[in-house]
Amino acid sequence: MLLTMFLLGLLYVVFVAVLVSAGIGTGLMLLIVGGMVLAQLFFSDKLALRAMGAREVTPQEAPGLHAMIDRLCIQADLPKPKIAVADSEMPNAFAVGRSPKNATVCATTGIMRTLEPHELEGVMAHELAHVKNRDVLVMTIASFFASVAAMITQNAFFFGMFGGGGDDEDSGPGFIVVLLVSVLVYAISFVLMMALSRYREFGADRGAALVTGRPSALASALMKISGQMQRVPTQDLRAAGQMNAFFIVPASVKKTAATIFSTHPPMEARIERLQRLEAQLQGTAV
Repeated sequence: MLLTMFLLGLLYVVFVAVLVSAGIGTGLMLLIVGGMVLAQLFFSDKLALRAMGAREVTPQEAPGLHAMIDRLCIQADLPKPKIAVADSEMPNAFAVGRSPKNATVCATTGIMRTLEPHELEGVMAHELAHVKNRDVLVMTIASFFASVAAMITQNAFFFGMFGGGGDDEDSGPGFIVVLLVSVLVYAISFVLMMALSRYREFGADRGAALVTGRPSALASALMKISGQMQRVPTQDLRAAGQMNAFFIVPASVKKTAATIFSTHPPMEARIERLQRLEAQLQGTAV
């Protein structure tokens, strides 16, 4: 994870150096993208909850879920987040919020019907691990310059005409270089961010297993969710596809593949790591 973040940082330093040396007007562009990133930080949680049709629930409405989160927060040394429930047959859960003090964890009605209490506890501990690790904040910051690169690439003509302050003869070749570098930066940063996302899923799995002391419960939950996902109507999976990066198991009509374009690790790899951790905790690891 540290290596991936270092490579992202190095890539973005090179990108800024190219922008500055080319003389492209980056001030307005950075201001616009910076505003978009801030909006994502402060409003993405509300948008995500709205996209899932989720609503915040009180302890009276969901006493079992609240009691479970209360217990996990004490064990994880976290302030209690808001708790929401989405009325959906798709078995899933997610966490949103830029910090532990502004977090919301959400479970679908489908996952609460599918899992046993100890399995659901493992899932919610996974989401709380994302909150504790500030994963939403990390991924938003990591995506900042990728957003700049994407903006240049998608609006190449506009920035070619108005980005530089020099003569057309001088700015033309320079902008071509910037455009090519932007495409390259976007492509490389996309792959690196997907890798970072997968590593953070592994980290949340491990964090949940250590907090609950039962890696096998989370492993069992992941297998049940994955199996039940195959029964969800295809149109429902596609409708929820925009939330894949948040979900504990991506909503996909196909089996999650071990590719560099996946937001989540292969299910087999997650189960294997949890089984290995279970053996270590029980003192039976070879």
